[in-house]
Amino acid sequence: MKVRLSALALFLTCLPPLGGVHADTGIQLDTPLAGWHKGDPEGAHFMQQVNYPASSVNSAEDQGDSARISGLITATPKVPGMPARLIVNGISMPLKVQEDGRFDRPFVFPAGSNSVEVRSADGDQRRRLQFYNRGSGETAAKLRVVLSWDSDNTDLDLHVVTPDGGHVWYGNRSLDNGGALDVDVTTGFGPEMFASPTPLNGQYLVYVNYFGGGASSDEEGAETPAQALTVAQVTLISQEGTANEKQQSFMVPMRATGELTLVKAFNYP
Repeated sequence: MKVRLSALALFLTCLPPLGGVHADTGIQLDTPLAGWHKGDPEGAHFMQQVNYPASSVNSAEDQGDSARISGLITATPKVPGMPARLIVNGISMPLKVQEDGRFDRPFVFPAGSNSVEVRSADGDQRRRLQFYNRGSGETAAKLRVVLSWDSDNTDLDLHVVTPDGGHVWYGNRSLDNGGALDVDVTTGFGPEMFASPTPLNGQYLVYVNYFGGGASSDEEGAETPAQALTVAQVTLISQEGTANEKQQSFMVPMRATGELTLVKAFNYP
């Protein structure tokens, strides 16, 4: 009996912490919390303020902890020109990290089981947790279109045309039919996200526009030329949070400023 107890104790010490899986302690996830919890409809903001000429994805000051992804990446070297990775419910997207290693972006999760994973830019560190969102009245998206891209200091724009002729883009970020664009990212990587809690039935058109890209300079003033080819990733998630949820991802090469590409025409549902 003593031998069996010792073996069990050894096994338990090898298990990851409840709710989270990580390679080591190089990544800290502050929100969301693991386990079971209710959402916060008062602090579940989807759209964010846009500040020109540069904009990044940041949470509002009163963003609820159940509707944000925040934390810190430490003990890992910064990889110039490369973001960290954020994987939410199987959707992989870049995660821009501040100079101090912090990240903080809003995300309104669907009711039910959710998973969040953060990986360092070099891929050596990762942290993952799962939680169950019981919901408390916040409206979850049933349709999402997520745009991200692989180059820094580059501005791609997401355009979505809805079945009633509505056109959401950075100049018109909310529609009367309920669809909205979360933010216009002008500094590289994205993501930009269109979402609708009440998507209309019919055909949607998804476009990506190469608005602009430019060289960047380091702290010593040395200039790095713009990336010659930017690859955009567009992910479509329909009927999110249901048994009929479907995800599709498309890779689109973008070569020239001003280029406008029809990525996908699809019907909902």
